Amino acid sequence: MRALSVRNVVVLLPRWLHRPHFSPSSPAPPCTSFLPSRTLITNRHLGKVSGFKDRKVLRGSTKATKKQRVPNNVLDDKDLSHILWWKERMDVCKKPSTIQLLKRLEYSNLLGLDCNLRNGSLKEGTLNWEMLQFKSKFPREVLLCRVGDFYEALGIDACILVEYVGLNPFGGLRSDSIPKAGCPVVNLRQTLDDLTNNGFSVCIVEEVQGPTQARSRKGRFISGHAHPGNPYVYGLVGVDHDLDFPEPMPVIGISRSARGYCMILVLETMKTYTIEDGLTEEAVVTKLRTSRYHHLFLHVSLRQNSSGTFRWGEFGEGGLLWGECRSRHVEWFDGNAISEILSKVKELYDLDNEVIFRNKTVHSENRPRSLTLGTATQIGAIPTEGIPSLLKVILPPNCTGLPVLYIRDLLLNPPSYEIGSTIQGICKLMNSVSCSIPEFTCVSSAKLVKLLELRETNHIEFCRIKNILDEILQMHRASELNEILRLLIDPTWVATGLKLDFETLVDGCELASGKICEIIFLDGESDQKFSSFCGFPNEFFEDMESSWKGRVKRIHIDDVFTEVERAAEALYLAVTEDFGPIVSRIKAMSASLGGPKGEILYAREHEAIWFKGKRFTPTVWAGSPGEEQIKQLKPAFDSKGKRVGDEWYTTMKVEDALTRYHEASSKAKARVLEVLRELSTELQSNINIIVFSSMLLVIAKALFSHVSEGRRRKWTFPTLAVSHSFKDVKPLEGYEGMKIVGLVPYWLNIAQGSAVQNTVDMKSLFLLTGPNGGGKSSILRSVCAAALLGICGLMVPAESALIPYFDSIMLHMKSYDSPADEKSSFQKCQSFEQSSPELLKEAFVIESLDQIGCLGIVSTHLHGILDLPLNLKDTVQKAMGTVCIDGQTKPTWKLTDGICKESLAFETAKREGIPEIIIQRAQDLYLSVYAKDRLSGENFPKLEQYSSSIKNNNFDQEQFDSRRNSPEEISIANQVEVLQQEVENAVTVICQEKMMELRRKKISSELMEIKCVLINAREKPPPSTVGSSSVYVMFRPDNKIYVGQTDDLEGRVSMHRSKEGMQNALFLYFLVQGKSLACQFETLLINQLPSHGFQVANVADGKHRNFGTSNLYIECATSS
Repeated sequence: MRALSVRNVVVLLPRWLHRPHFSPSSPAPPCTSFLPSRTLITNRHLGKVSGFKDRKVLRGSTKATKKQRVPNNVLDDKDLSHILWWKERMDVCKKPSTIQLLKRLEYSNLLGLDCNLRNGSLKEGTLNWEMLQFKSKFPREVLLCRVGDFYEALGIDACILVEYVGLNPFGGLRSDSIPKAGCPVVNLRQTLDDLTNNGFSVCIVEEVQGPTQARSRKGRFISGHAHPGNPYVYGLVGVDHDLDFPEPMPVIGISRSARGYCMILVLETMKTYTIEDGLTEEAVVTKLRTSRYHHLFLHVSLRQNSSGTFRWGEFGEGGLLWGECRSRHVEWFDGNAISEILSKVKELYDLDNEVIFRNKTVHSENRPRSLTLGTATQIGAIPTEGIPSLLKVILPPNCTGLPVLYIRDLLLNPPSYEIGSTIQGICKLMNSVSCSIPEFTCVSSAKLVKLLELRETNHIEFCRIKNILDEILQMHRASELNEILRLLIDPTWVATGLKLDFETLVDGCELASGKICEIIFLDGESDQKFSSFCGFPNEFFEDMESSWKGRVKRIHIDDVFTEVERAAEALYLAVTEDFGPIVSRIKAMSASLGGPKGEILYAREHEAIWFKGKRFTPTVWAGSPGEEQIKQLKPAFDSKGKRVGDEWYTTMKVEDALTRYHEASSKAKARVLEVLRELSTELQSNINIIVFSSMLLVIAKALFSHVSEGRRRKWTFPTLAVSHSFKDVKPLEGYEGMKIVGLVPYWLNIAQGSAVQNTVDMKSLFLLTGPNGGGKSSILRSVCAAALLGICGLMVPAESALIPYFDSIMLHMKSYDSPADEKSSFQKCQSFEQSSPELLKEAFVIESLDQIGCLGIVSTHLHGILDLPLNLKDTVQKAMGTVCIDGQTKPTWKLTDGICKESLAFETAKREGIPEIIIQRAQDLYLSVYAKDRLSGENFPKLEQYSSSIKNNNFDQEQFDSRRNSPEEISIANQVEVLQQEVENAVTVICQEKMMELRRKKISSELMEIKCVLINAREKPPPSTVGSSSVYVMFRPDNKIYVGQTDDLEGRVSMHRSKEGMQNALFLYFLVQGKSLACQFETLLINQLPSHGFQVANVADGKHRNFGTSNLYIECATSS
């Protein structure tokens, strides 16, 4: 295996030594806990940290005989450490309202309550005491307790809500009451998001729902937790909306051994952990910066250094990691790294010791090293200001979320040769697919695991799980997609750590999909309509039944379903009999301005059907129709026994019917939730199949999207050569090195012809020289990106490429150039003394890289290095070309052989706006010293050789900005098979006759076969349609068809389906050679399909069109 190195400036000092805020002498922030300590930092609250055992009365009382309220529990050492932990967070609060609340805290208990303040009692049996018991179980989590229609927090937790969520404290800022804050039940999700986004974990306590005895406290229980990257899911099984599930955050542990740094990442939601050993310090820092984590633990082995001391960061060892961690909250641990980290995770998440975590690490001897931080930032794998994003050009803009994360992780952690070549084989097959492809439902595996494990999966998520499984089966049944599915097994194994064979995957998907299909109510079924009666406010039934109908098949809830129907009918009869005659009486009376009014209405707030009226009571009772029912009316009361209003009335019969209906509906909802939870339990045995399938579809969507974007940009698949050191892998014969033909910067578009192409034939190290703004940085980034994309199995921005498999890729650039902003760093560096430290350092690096046989590029402005007697075997001198036009030196951005000592620093300075007087003075000084050494023009090629290249610009940001719109979600629709087949036959006959006519007239050189392809609902065109002209027929819901042509079929399909009512539209298309022929076929079909009995929606488009065919033969010949 080889190492690829591209470099322009050599800096041997650790990076943190150049940054004042990374200096070891600067103090650490208050929240950092590098050394375990029992000492409390002195501040304004020092005097309020105490234990109950030795406490004295701090305030006087209006009653001398009043006893101090002291609970029996004593603050132990463990609780003290938690209180100090919270106190550190209180010290960084800045809001004025929070500062006022802090003055009322007493750090003598985990809640921070002062027992002498109003409502501060911790007496056993009180709500405060009960909350303290819950807090003691999870002392480092914010506690939210359900109290009626609010979630409340006390003491320290209330201060956190005020500071980070922006809530107002209960009771204002009155100084005689304990701090208290909370949020309404409907705002719980937003409150939890605000807390977890600020790094806090939350413990949620719920009330036991149902009636309670008088003067008895409601029972409460811990319903769940919310952690960063791990949301609260309690109650989701009964809702009809989706939960935004963030990217899971691991708990990270870092240790050090003779092999290097070791990073352990533990995901509680997945019950998995990954071990990455032998990492460099920069690789560890890169992983910390590219991933959000819940907790960071550092092993004591990091304190070891060559001096034998335990002062971490001393003498520069671990300095980069030290500088990264000193601004974060970390905790130290000792012992066996893996077992201790897993133990701490179980403690953090309150897991039983019996819980088993699965090791998902896949070891490979042929896997390259992870990217360093500098490399990842300089090629845009990590978003960096001024650097074009590599991710944004690899994938189309409508590809977001999980596929992007997969590609990012693939680039940051390049795969082994076997996986890289497999990924390339998958992409090549995807490039040639002609059938429709699935929509690829992407759902987080962590989300599915947590919902199934906690039995909170609702019907929406079950439908998504079924879509995932069905799309796997669809790929299995399609002949063109079957081989792709087989090849996707290995990359999915690496991503999940689950080893499944093809048959097990297919059988498991069929089994799990069948289980869901037996239980869940699917689209297209229509046996669960809401109850409805004529002359009745049916919104009531819709609101009451929408929470459980349409979720599971009726066969599983038929008894409670029937009871609800009977209760609904009984309610309708009661309302009709008791309220109907009154309404009829009012309508029959004269409707004067002040006459009687009354109607049957739905009281939405009280979930009831009542009569609302006024002035309907007769003055004289004459036994007329409706009088008897009026006598039965009584005022309506809410659930708390309070009268609703003067105009709302009900009867005993209606109230009994309402009670019966509500009870029946509640039983039905409970039964539905029970069935859903049973299905979650049953699917837990298939959890590995579901996790594997969801990840496989994420990878499939990422690679399909990449192939589509690569075709648009006219990128190519490289040939992957393998090192002779690989076992069981046959190396590529006939070439040693890397060769890339037609290489362009990845942020420019080859298809638009705006980039200067270069050929890089590299068999050894390149020593590159060139002027400022001459394209050295572009060459460095382009070569590095192409090599990285190649070993990852992806397409590269070139015409052709042969890329060996590297064991390491490194790029070191100046941090202050900005190609995205068309800015290049520049310097004037004619020569150095041969004893210059900078010159000697770079010379040593070049000799070292040459001796180990490294492939790479070293770019330099230190021209004195060319005069040194370097001991080089294979290093080749390369230069960025220049040309002289009218006495002015211009860059050509072409890679050439030789040396270039031209700087163009003055021209670059002038272009950047430096004052002319400064530039002129610099030129005078420069010429006075270096005039005799200036080149006489031998470095300037002829103008004609580069006349076409000078017009191009390698720093055009608009080239890599994208403006395409994202497609809308496509739902499942019923297929109109008969109409589709008839249209396909007619289209084939009409167009085939036209092709024969064109061939007879010698307009077309060959007889093209018309091959129609169907795009079903929740499907989209394959990548092979990208850049090709196509004619399509769209089937509308009104049984009309629409005929069109396009060069962007995927975009046109998305545009049509984004319109209202068209989400389920089907499409039939065929590819043609050239835009002109496509326009002819479009007009021909619009005019002839009506004569075959079809209703064409866009008949007007077939008029006033006259497309010439003079260039058709040329187009066909070129395409062939």
